[in-house]
Amino acid sequence: MIFRSPFPDAALPEITLHDLILNKASLFPTNTALVDGPSGRSYTYAQLSGAIRLVASNLIKRGLLKGETVAIYSPNIPEYAFAFFGTAMAGGIVTTVNPLYTVNELAHQLKDAKAKFLITIPMFLPNALEAAKQAGIQEVVVFGEGEGATPFSALMAGDGQMPVIPFNPKEDVVVLPYSSGTTGLPKGVMLTHHNLTANIRQVISLEQLTPGDSMIAVLPFFHIYGMTCIMAGMLYENAKIVTMPRFDLQLFLELVQQHKITRAYIVPPIMLALAKHPMIDNYDLSSIQYLTSGAAPMSEAVAKACADRIGCIVKQGYGMTEASPVTNMNSPSAPIKLASVGPIAPNTELKIISTETKKELGVTEIGELLFRGPQVMKGYLNNPKATEEALDEEGWLHTGDIGYIDAEGYVYVVDRFKEFIKYRGYQVAPAELESILLGHVAVGDAAVIPAPDEESGEVPKAFVVKKSEVTAEELMDYVAAQVAPYKKLRMLEFIDEIPKSASGKILRRVLIERERQKIS
Repeated sequence: MIFRSPFPDAALPEITLHDLILNKASLFPTNTALVDGPSGRSYTYAQLSGAIRLVASNLIKRGLLKGETVAIYSPNIPEYAFAFFGTAMAGGIVTTVNPLYTVNELAHQLKDAKAKFLITIPMFLPNALEAAKQAGIQEVVVFGEGEGATPFSALMAGDGQMPVIPFNPKEDVVVLPYSSGTTGLPKGVMLTHHNLTANIRQVISLEQLTPGDSMIAVLPFFHIYGMTCIMAGMLYENAKIVTMPRFDLQLFLELVQQHKITRAYIVPPIMLALAKHPMIDNYDLSSIQYLTSGAAPMSEAVAKACADRIGCIVKQGYGMTEASPVTNMNSPSAPIKLASVGPIAPNTELKIISTETKKELGVTEIGELLFRGPQVMKGYLNNPKATEEALDEEGWLHTGDIGYIDAEGYVYVVDRFKEFIKYRGYQVAPAELESILLGHVAVGDAAVIPAPDEESGEVPKAFVVKKSEVTAEELMDYVAAQVAPYKKLRMLEFIDEIPKSASGKILRRVLIERERQKIS
């Protein structure tokens, strides 16, 4: 059975991502578009439009051709939007990189995406230059100045003249974020102009934003959640975005109070802090009207505690990078169910496979959630096998999440059989950590699973079969030296044998069930 959205379809004309933003920016040119939270540096919508055109013009003059890739390796700052939409306007593809990546992780993404330019900040320049050398990057650009890199100001000069570039919004890829999908190592997700513009309109049709709204950009722009819902979505609505380079609770609270933030897209650990941290009582957060959680499961108890304490509406949404990302969201225009990720988004269909009866839930169908809609990716870069596994012939995206839909059309995610781990909203691929562990001389075999954690949702835990004497601390330090901080192992246990199927596949479910029994 196919389930459809209870909301009216949104109008989805074919348009490029940059035109979607620039057309709306012209309506409120003097409104503040972007503010750097720590410094207060700000830009109007007129300045945003001018900067996008200058960046596009200069990238083309420096040799960027249509369909070539520019990597952005930076925390959230206002100029991130200049580089992002400027690349799109130039006909390029943006691959967004996690600021926490090591040299090797960065180099891998640059090589896989075939990036031509790399844009970063002075603090990250040593890593950027080394990775750029490994990946054969033509030019490294830095926000500010730094030895060995072109200052970003060079992309903000000139007359903004540029050639006419033909676009096919439904076919031309504009963003290449990396995701583990339902399994394995990170893969480049090919999202077209139409994927992004469709999802922006789908989200906006549910959110009822106005140009008077202000949003705090605490979620990173490199992540599809921050990219679509905050950076692109809020600029489309001519609202104000206040950026934060990283999450710091005190700065977050100060900026909410100072800028009278009306909305925030956050993740469960931030929701937990707002619900329980004593520091909250020292700030005036009365301007907040809506808090929307996504990227990881949120406890209904925490959501209710946060709503009661802050005095605002709290709601959940759901999606994945491969869906640009939103497929579900609770909307102010309908009753909100805290335990649900919300109804299906407009213009989107849901199918549930592996049907079974669950009378205790009051539903008859529970199984893997499959979605189809204009926001679903074109496929994975250079990986037709993974694309075929994720997208079937009818265009259904297999999420790897198990859930159900109630009689009123609200979707609930109850379990997951994806292999990747969601640590504070970031994806951690067990296969990557297992590969590193197996490179240690004292490790005979290894498996990594998600272990439940109240604050982070899940943390990576390793099970290791020793080949020679070694301590858990030594192995965790060994892994930590080779990965971004969020990928670090938080727990490690030695066992006699890793459970595997006849084909040699690790039976993670056996280990996960073992962990659950310990807790219960």
